[in-house]
Formats: sequence, structure tokens, C-alpha cells
Amino acid sequence: MEKGAIRERVWDRLDADGVARFPFPPHDRIPNFAGAADAAERVTDTELWARAETVKANPDSPQLPLRRAALRAGKTVYMAVPRLRDRRCFYELDPAELDDLDAAPAVSNVADHARQVAPEAVDGIDLVVSGSVAVTEDGARIGKGEGYSDMEYAVLRELGLVDESTPVVTTVHELQVVDGPESAVPGATVPVDAHDVPMDAVVTPERTVETGTPYPRPDGIDWDALDTERLREIPVLAERAPE
Repeated sequence: MEKGAIRERVWDRLDADGVARFPFPPHDRIPNFAGAADAAERVTDTELWARAETVKANPDSPQLPLRRAALRAGKTVYMAVPRLRDRRCFYELDPAELDDLDAAPAVSNVADHARQVAPEAVDGIDLVVSGSVAVTEDGARIGKGEGYSDMEYAVLRELGLVDESTPVVTTVHELQVVDGPESAVPGATVPVDAHDVPMDAVVTPERTVETGTPYPRPDGIDWDALDTERLREIPVLAERAPE
């Protein structure tokens, strides 16, 4: 199946089965799901979490419990400015400088609490948290289709802020695990493109899957995949584009 068809099947099942949580509808976004807080708690029990001092996290609702947990644990959190539309394209949340650790990492509040920084001001990242629409047990991921999560990773990789050894984790509902026992799309396979970032761990409310992913990580920005309009919209890419 194509990625778009898998997305639609997952969104539809989350909605139909009453698993989706606010914001509604789950379609055309990284969907929030029942048990997101339980999945986040499972992540905090992992060794990759224990080793991380600095976390780059997506801004979506299902990963909000994990962003809050990171701040409570004293970890610095970086979130991307929506659509990378500013050269200072990351929000930096340092728990030592925040008054409200619960409010600060919510996407509706982050701009009021965070320091906005350019990529070169970001400390080295110890853990990447990604949102997903669908994943496989060997780490293939499908996002909502706009490619910003992969571009954020590519920028960090280009600057040496993440590398081959930096773990990437996602939290999802079991319905979103394409080859899992409760898959919304049983029998489907996920196509993997060169710019796709594979997951090292897939965590649901019920289990933690260490993927041992066979898929290579992008080692930087895939310039051939970016058209002139996309470069113009994202200053941090435009200024780094090859002649």
C-alpha cells in the first residue's frame, strides 16, 4: 500500500474505534490516542531515556506527556518552530528557567515560555522523539505527509548535532503498528524512502519494541528532494542550499 492509503486507514480506525483523543478529528495530523500517557511512562523506564540529558521532541499532542516528563526529569527539550518558518527554528525549553513545567511544552504555550534559537545554538541531542501516524516493528515510520520531522532531523544531522548513534523513539497506539497484532492495516508493508528517519524504539501503552531497525539513517539534507518553493519557505534550508 502507498503511505497515503495507510494513513487514511489508521486515522479511520482510531476514529471509528473511539481510540482517538483531542484534538479531533485525528485525520491530517499526528493523532492523539487513548493511553498516550501510559506509553510515555514506558519510555521513561528505558535505558535510552535514562542516558539522555537533551531531547529533541515533536510538538504534537500524543507526545506532550513525554515532553512534560523530560522537563520534570531535568532534561532540556527542543521543539521545532511550526513549519521551520524562522531561521531561529527551534524552541529551547530549559527546565531550570521555567516556572510552569506542565504548560511550557504544550504547542499552544511554548512560544511564551521558550527561548527561540537557531540550529547552531542547539546543544548536542541525546534522544529524538518523533510523532507517527503509522510504524512497523522494524522501525519504518509514516508521518502525516508533510516531511517536516524528517527535515528537522536532517538539519540536526547536517550540523553534527545528531549522528548514527542518536536513538529515535516514537509513541503510538497498537492500532498504528502496521505489522502488530492489533494493526489497523493488517498485511500492509510500509515503503521506506531515502529521507525517512527510522525508529530505534516503538512504544505503545502495552509494550516497548526495540526495533533493531535495518534501515539506514539519512546523513544530512536530501537536497534533490527539495524544490525551490520549499527552500524559500524554510530559511534555515535556503541559506545552506548548494549553489
